[in-house]
Amino acid sequence: MTEAASTPAPLKKDPMKAFRGIMAGTLILEVIVVALALPVIAKLHGGVGTLVGWTAFGFIAVFIAMCAFVRRPWAIAAVVALHVLLIATWFLLPALGVIGVIFGLVWAYLLWLRKDLLKRMAEGRLPAQQQQQS
Repeated sequence: MTEAASTPAPLKKDPMKAFRGIMAGTLILEVIVVALALPVIAKLHGGVGTLVGWTAFGFIAVFIAMCAFVRRPWAIAAVVALHVLLIATWFLLPALGVIGVIFGLVWAYLLWLRKDLLKRMAEGRLPAQQQQQS
């Protein structure tokens, strides 16, 4: 077997770019869901000017900011850390903790998909890497 046959074909399109788009889209969905918790905070926890309200606004701002950094190598670790913090807010507001658990599961699935994508890229099994039959 020759060296050329064992190396995967170069990709015309970067599949990780599409995956980064999925990550950014998931962060935006999280922003929307956390923002939907604001009326609950306003009614049950003394308004959005309380510690719970400022915590929710903080998560909204950080999730929006993380969309700009999804291409950085440290972004995944930061997102995981944010979700650990979001789950820890269960003691302030159980609704935010539940949101953290649900999106934590979503991110666990996304990271599993990322691992599978990287494995397929290394093995040359992506459809974009297959040789065209003529």
